[in-house]
Amino acid sequence: MVDSPGRITLWGIEVFMAAADERSISAAARRLGASPSTVSQQLTNLETAVGATLLQRNSRPVRLTRAGEIMHRRAQAILNEAAQARAELAMSDLAMLTRFRLGMIEDFEADVTPKLLTHMAGELKSCQFLLETGPSHSLYDLLDARALDVIVAAEVGGEADWVEVHPLMRESFVVATPKGMINPEKDVLRQLKRAPMVQYTQRHYMGRLVTSHLARQNISLPHRFELDSYHAILAMVGQGSGWTILTPLALMRARRFADQIDVLPLPFEPLSRTISLTARKGILQDMPAQVAATLKPILEASIVTPAIARHPFLQGEIKVL
Repeated sequence: MVDSPGRITLWGIEVFMAAADERSISAAARRLGASPSTVSQQLTNLETAVGATLLQRNSRPVRLTRAGEIMHRRAQAILNEAAQARAELAMSDLAMLTRFRLGMIEDFEADVTPKLLTHMAGELKSCQFLLETGPSHSLYDLLDARALDVIVAAEVGGEADWVEVHPLMRESFVVATPKGMINPEKDVLRQLKRAPMVQYTQRHYMGRLVTSHLARQNISLPHRFELDSYHAILAMVGQGSGWTILTPLALMRARRFADQIDVLPLPFEPLSRTISLTARKGILQDMPAQVAATLKPILEASIVTPAIARHPFLQGEIKVL
């Protein structure tokens, strides 16, 4: 059914917010899973309903008008109320939840995400699940833009006061080297400095975290390669092109290279990261805590126990919180 011009609809407001946040009609369409023509029509309907031009659509990027700025402030409150109403209805009878938008770091896509979705699908019979995978910083951006309800990602520091955070697990970074390259009985750091480092990209938070940690300790390591793929990094390490610093989760995602590498503790100050479930505060009521509680035994069985079994020195270095 086509929405009648002259009537403000929740869908129209969601479209407006997406276009305002993305500053692009085509980007808003991709975010919403709609066509650009549908987005444009919804914006026209909303502008007709409120009697004002909200967006300067001919500019690049798209810009809010003065009326659009006012509408943007009000629209945020409207969407918050709608999300809270949906959550209250769902929490009174969880089977009533019709849509759940989840963001998961790529590290979990093979071992954890399918098990979580299978469990939730069994509980929420009529719910549509929308999954977005990606690096942590991208998922936080999508949560901020209201394109996701809940994300599971590495904490990036400086979490805003509008979010609620449920810590899930903590893992320490490790060194991965070509098989037999390092004698653990001798000075490991000195041996590492003789070979190039294959570095995880600094475009992502994890890469910047490693770089900052090394800089704080005045450790300078030569590197010729900066890659954004665990598989590519560990393939290069396995063939002897260098060594790397990654997390146990990264090693598990590229476990087919396990027989070609050695895994060691960092030969300097330890470094760890925390992976948490994050949601907008006060919107989904108890649901984020419930999802976090569901995730923890999955993480224990799928990630923590296998990692420690393969690398016993990780006992206490990777754990569910």
